[in-house]
Amino acid sequence: MNSGMTVNEVSRLTGLSVRTLQYYDRIGLLTPSGHTAAGYRLYDDTALEKLQQIMLFRELEFPLKEIGAIMSDPDFDRRKALDQQIELLKLRREHLDDLINFATEIKMTGVNNAMTKRKNDFSAFDTTRISEYTKRAKEQWGSTAGYKEYEQKSADRTDNDNVRLARETMEFFVQFGKLRDRDPADSEVQAQVKSLQAFITANFYNCTDEMLLGLGKMYAGGGEFTENIDKAGGSGTAEFVNRAIEICCK
Repeated sequence: MNSGMTVNEVSRLTGLSVRTLQYYDRIGLLTPSGHTAAGYRLYDDTALEKLQQIMLFRELEFPLKEIGAIMSDPDFDRRKALDQQIELLKLRREHLDDLINFATEIKMTGVNNAMTKRKNDFSAFDTTRISEYTKRAKEQWGSTAGYKEYEQKSADRTDNDNVRLARETMEFFVQFGKLRDRDPADSEVQAQVKSLQAFITANFYNCTDEMLLGLGKMYAGGGEFTENIDKAGGSGTAEFVNRAIEICCK
């Protein structure tokens, strides 16, 4: 048995649901450091640090797919992420302290006296500082190489371009579906994986083997991704693509 916290313990520690942690694993965003003899997920200090960084980016309102791209970027600075999280928590603590003090004044002296004392100042409810810090932090991470590449390649696209790319992407899974009765290691299947990787690199961002592995897990992770892929290629296509990607990248 590997040492670490169980998924239920991590859920209680972080406030994230077990289902969310399981989903992060399925899409390759946060892989457990090990499993118990019974197959339950375990998370060591390294995994918990990564989860902390993921939670910061969620606070900064980044979509999960962009969080994966940022954290797998060679320029990703873990210390900066931690410093930003600490600062954001401090700002929120100050905001809560102001609200608590205001509510206490109302309880002790009444609304009119509390508002008179504060000269009708409602700044206790103002979250501008938090919003400004969040915006600055997000802009900093938006300047990483992977994110800039994604933005550059999508900047001039029209809605029709996006529809075309979505259709071309799904066509890959139609072709995978036609091959899904073969061994995932089959040369034609592996050629299709390489073509998919090249397509993503050309149209979205540099799709490294690590990123492709994460995408494979996302494809087979359930939910809308899996449903759409299986709809395009037939039942089991998403899992087949994931196995083919694992063989290609490992």
